[in-house]
Amino acid sequence: MQIKTDGSSKGKVVGLAACFMGLSHLLCLKEYVKGAAYAAIEVFFLCLLPFFIRKLIDLVTLGYPQPDLPVKLRSHSIFMLIDGILVLALVAIFVALYVISVQSAKKSYEEYCRTGRHSLKKFSFGDTVNNAFPLAGLAPCLIMLLIFVIVPLLFSIAVAFTNYSAPSHIPPNNTVDWVGVDNFKALFTGGTNWSQGFARVAVWTLVWGVLSTFTCYFGGLLVAVQLKQSGIRFKGVFQFIFILPYAVPSVITMLVWKNLLNGSFGVVNKTLKLVGILGHDQIIPWLSNPTLAQVMCIVLNLWAGFGYFMLLSTGTMTAISDDLYEAARIDGASNRQILYHITLPLVLYQTMPLIIMSFTHNINNFGAIFFLTGGAPKVADTTTTMAGGTDILVTWIYNLTITLMRYNYASVIAVLIFVVLAPFAVYQFMHTRAYKEGEV
Repeated sequence: MQIKTDGSSKGKVVGLAACFMGLSHLLCLKEYVKGAAYAAIEVFFLCLLPFFIRKLIDLVTLGYPQPDLPVKLRSHSIFMLIDGILVLALVAIFVALYVISVQSAKKSYEEYCRTGRHSLKKFSFGDTVNNAFPLAGLAPCLIMLLIFVIVPLLFSIAVAFTNYSAPSHIPPNNTVDWVGVDNFKALFTGGTNWSQGFARVAVWTLVWGVLSTFTCYFGGLLVAVQLKQSGIRFKGVFQFIFILPYAVPSVITMLVWKNLLNGSFGVVNKTLKLVGILGHDQIIPWLSNPTLAQVMCIVLNLWAGFGYFMLLSTGTMTAISDDLYEAARIDGASNRQILYHITLPLVLYQTMPLIIMSFTHNINNFGAIFFLTGGAPKVADTTTTMAGGTDILVTWIYNLTITLMRYNYASVIAVLIFVVLAPFAVYQFMHTRAYKEGEV
């Protein structure tokens, strides 16, 4: 098929490429290797099209009740959901390749208009290999990202719009149905135990994330400033002692403190009784009173985490020039003024992205809560929602999935966590040197 070099055949080239992958390369551009590869991709896709359509129909219906069939032969709604999402991912890959093929034809035609001749077969094959090498190198990573990150994420989001929960909607005995935003309404509105429990846990999660980050950061900064400016001897020894709580695995730390703070046989209460602070029949409910248990979670997280920020702040302050401190002292600045106007601004500037990262970590700090209190103590709605007085959203998700098998509500909460934390992750990435100095 003849094409002109004045650009007037652009519509023909693009149209043929849009009608069938590789058609322009084969008929107009004489790039037979590239065209055959693109055409083979579409032929393969068309061969699988009936299978894809069947899986997409299953995704829409999620199966039908089949009480007369044996359990093993019944429709499994969750498998249908996963298969449908995987098919959508494959369709997305095919669409992306289709767009790439059209853009490739357009680019080849522009090159033909510029040079006035078709590429030689030998040159075309080498050019095809060279151009495809970056895509071929990235393809395994992109496929793994798609399968192990994007597909599970889409599955979690999809479950939030179904009634996948025990006891009535657990396949294969029963099917799962699409319910729209009913789960979101049940958790966010309605005044039920579920909505009240969600509001309570969400508020405590936010308070926990802010206070645990604030206390650890400024606690570590305060210790680092004292070690640097107090002129104390053997700083290394004190730094070693202060880093020990952070160096010990948090699982061990929290389990030890859980036993120490036990109201009945804990060492702390027994010691207070021995020194006469508590009477023989008195106890302090460190972990059995909801408010006090929340306070202890924050305090013990400070105990376990301030050492990291102490080292971080110490390293940052080491990079501050001594000339700044010397000039400030010559001008008559006090230690407090030096701290407020030199040390803190410079340290905060350097460590702000890490503060944001610490906040996102604490929002999802499963171990600190689970191994210390297990979400206890129980409150008014715990029997219905399985959310204890110290449960944060991520530990509540664990209870909903493992104990209650309310996967739909757990997915709603997971979606909420993603929506809240994703902007922080994007902000942190946009302030990295790789983003600012790279080409992204």
